[in-house]
Amino acid sequence: MNRRALTNPAAGLAAGILLLGTAACTGGTEGPDGKDRTAAACAHGRYAWSGVVREQKLTGLADPITLKRKTDSVSGVIKPLKGVSYKPHMTSTGPGARAAEAIKALGRHLGTAEPLAGPSEPAEPEEAPSEFSYDLGDLKGSYYAWNSVALVEADFTYTCRGGAAEPVRGHVVTWETVGGGFLSCAESMIDAGPAKAGAAERTAARTLCPAGSPAAKSA
Repeated sequence: MNRRALTNPAAGLAAGILLLGTAACTGGTEGPDGKDRTAAACAHGRYAWSGVVREQKLTGLADPITLKRKTDSVSGVIKPLKGVSYKPHMTSTGPGARAAEAIKALGRHLGTAEPLAGPSEPAEPEEAPSEFSYDLGDLKGSYYAWNSVALVEADFTYTCRGGAAEPVRGHVVTWETVGGGFLSCAESMIDAGPAKAGAAERTAARTLCPAGSPAAKSA
């Protein structure tokens, strides 16, 4: 299937910005009335984010592609990398924060155009190889194709409204987009201009392109 190339988003955002959340916390005053008040307070707690990292991760590679004669189209298979698996999830120091709500809160904090991948999403890469097909015209020479995921990781502290319970600390792993690309080994990444190549693209070029090719040398 066709996938578009991704750029590596800038890493590192300011830490400690607080956002409203909807996760539930545990603890607080004993008794039914106290528990109800604690639950209500935790429903409007705050997330403080730190250590945000956004990085493009390689998830699959095609075999090296060499077209000895000019052709209008090319197709092939991208195999998932062995031992690589990214699954949206959350770890925390205690009960209370929920993975789905924490990931939504992180998306609001980052201002992403689309929702971040939730815990119900399957892991990337998929176990089965993915097919690609490009009809670009006038293709000849060496090419490389890859799949990648725009991974996002962040630490958080979730505090219930009014301090109804001890703050919960945790870590979130998710992604913005799943993509990849198909490029010529004859094209230097330096000549690409302001759109800098991501880490996954550079690794793919070094792995699949001839050692002396412009793409491999500039990766």
